[in-house]
Amino acid sequence: MKRRTFIKTTGAAALLAACPRLCRAADDIEHVIVNPDNPAILHDPERCEECGDCLATCKDDMGVWGFFDLKKTNQKPICIHCGQCTAVCKYEAVVARPELDAVKAAIANPDVFVVASTAPSVRVSLGEAFGAKPGTNVEGQLVAALRKLGVDAVFDVTFGADLTIMEEAAELLDRINKKRTLPQFTSCCPAWVKFAETFYPEYIPNLSTTKSPIGMQGSIIKTWFAQKRGLKPASIFNVAITPCTAKKFEIRRDNMTADGLRSTDAVLTVRELAQLLKQACFDPLTLAPEPYDDLMGRGSGAGVIFGNTGGVMQATLRTLHFYATSQNPPNALLDYQPVRGMAGVRSATVEALNLSVAVVHGTANARNLIAKMKAGDAQYDFIEVMACRGGCIGGGGQPRTAVPTTDAIRQARISDLAALDTSAAKRLSHENPQVQALYQAFIGKPLQEKAPRLLHTTYTSRAADLGRD
Repeated sequence: MKRRTFIKTTGAAALLAACPRLCRAADDIEHVIVNPDNPAILHDPERCEECGDCLATCKDDMGVWGFFDLKKTNQKPICIHCGQCTAVCKYEAVVARPELDAVKAAIANPDVFVVASTAPSVRVSLGEAFGAKPGTNVEGQLVAALRKLGVDAVFDVTFGADLTIMEEAAELLDRINKKRTLPQFTSCCPAWVKFAETFYPEYIPNLSTTKSPIGMQGSIIKTWFAQKRGLKPASIFNVAITPCTAKKFEIRRDNMTADGLRSTDAVLTVRELAQLLKQACFDPLTLAPEPYDDLMGRGSGAGVIFGNTGGVMQATLRTLHFYATSQNPPNALLDYQPVRGMAGVRSATVEALNLSVAVVHGTANARNLIAKMKAGDAQYDFIEVMACRGGCIGGGGQPRTAVPTTDAIRQARISDLAALDTSAAKRLSHENPQVQALYQAFIGKPLQEKAPRLLHTTYTSRAADLGRD
């Protein structure tokens, strides 16, 4: 039997088990290998044409394939769940693990209160699945569509992003003042976090302990929101709408809970939401815009740009300046140009804060930056890392309007989010009145009181997955 036919007949997992000599080296594989228990990605060998595009992006862009030895991993491939393989596969042989059935069941259950929270970049990408130009802002129609599907409350994850900045900026200032471990790496991107835990566990102490915006949002929904609405937390089904397949992995981490409950019950990618809307036979572009629900429905401009590479850095610097000086940042820092753009690595010295910073997108670029750091050729205080090119706007769960996604599409999405930030009434996370109210009435202070339990997390070394100590 020919090798290609054998793969299609038995599937990748069976191939590895039945014929390990055939696949003992990475060069023998022509497509990504996906374990059956992968929480984010599925591979259909019947659709696979073994073009190699998925392997190329996994190796060249993500720095994962080719950086582990199948013999040492007991034939189990390493995956950071970024989903870039699903974005480049022309044949849809590699796809995100679907969660539509769970979401539809929750909506159909009258005893379940369904909350949907939409990530910042979704507003500028969902429309593409229905013929809109890349970067078109369909925020109001997105909210209306989710309500029409039967969702009980719709929130904006920019609120969670503002919470992340409140905690992350406070953590960074604390590390600087107390001369604790630096650089501080961002922790918003679950694919980057797993990449670090796997390949660079020595940098786990450098990861910010703050949960991602979706992690924080889920914690508050299952506690504060439940309390305010008089709901039992267990009766809430919280679904996050994201551009990110790795969020399907993140929400299942042991520590992504709120008072013992999983804080986010399901993740739908933008592609899955578009599929759900098409199954329901309506086009969100035809709907009248509706606002997000109140209480935790809005974020600042700083929260909006979380979807862009460099956005978390810009948002953090704004609030860090306020924490350090008790004054809001000057205009030059409000729109800090050195960390913007599409270069794989950007670095700058923030003179107003005497801070050395770097922004990285693509974990292969992160691998190169870390190599320079280890060699003593680069030193930073704060580093933002996003796994996907362009940041979340280029996430593995975004619409497949071009395969692969072009930088022109990425830039259109980036530009629209940046414009929303510029025009926002509030551009600073610490000035978000709903966030201020949450801290005053429920959380307390950043890094203190309820914040460590609800808004922070821990990490673990995954070096053993590589077959090393």
